[in-house]
Amino acid sequence: MDYFIIAITTAAGLYFHWWLYVRIKRWSDRDLALSLAGNDERKRAFMLERLDHARAQKVKRKELAAWLERAAAEYSA
Repeated sequence: MDYFIIAITTAAGLYFHWWLYVRIKRWSDRDLALSLAGNDERKRAFMLERLDHARAQKVKRKELAAWLERAAAEYSA
């Protein structure tokens, strides 16, 4: 019974840490997109749409900042 409790709490702890990591990663990506948009509400909506598009295209995390900067430049042009 002791091993069962240890296994369950370990699995729950690992799942919680994974879930927290994914949430923080999503929050930071969203914050990056909104910071590139500034205070313009239309541009904020556009950047969130582009972020969703980047996720759909499976843009790597290392390339996401540059990808979003290009999207922000496209909005200005």
